[in-house]
Amino acid sequence: MAKRTPTTRAVSGAAAPQGGKASAIGWMQGLACGGLVAVLPPTALLLGALLGPALAALFLDRQPGKPVARSVLLFALAASVRPIRMLWVAGHTMATSIVLATDPDIVGTAWAAAAAGWLLAELTPLAVRIVLEAISRAQATRLLAARAALAEEWGLDKKAAPPG
Repeated sequence: MAKRTPTTRAVSGAAAPQGGKASAIGWMQGLACGGLVAVLPPTALLLGALLGPALAALFLDRQPGKPVARSVLLFALAASVRPIRMLWVAGHTMATSIVLATDPDIVGTAWAAAAAGWLLAELTPLAVRIVLEAISRAQATRLLAARAALAEEWGLDKKAAPPG
């Protein structure tokens, strides 16, 4: 009969709380969205129209921490502040919400901001990689020049020098 070791129990028990925590957060977010729809339907309608790309990014982003979805959501939320304010100033009615949600300028601005967030999230790692590569190549060139100067100063034979 094989004995279970304490390490197998610890490993199997360690994975459960993380899934439970993520599940609890998902349920809380669902309850918050349901409460928003029940209490403030005009705001929920307008936010649903303006944050459509952000919601799609939340479902499609599989990376840990969802960096692309967070960027898209933040940009779309920033573009949604003015239309939500306009809705609340105009009386917070469903008719106003529909007018704002069907205005191509308002929706286009929010969706363009979401696209800018996506583009920023996709291009930033590439730009950082290019800059770091340029810095490392410049440093390698400086080090090779310093090595050549030291080899010449000390009278070392270039054949004896390590390959570079």
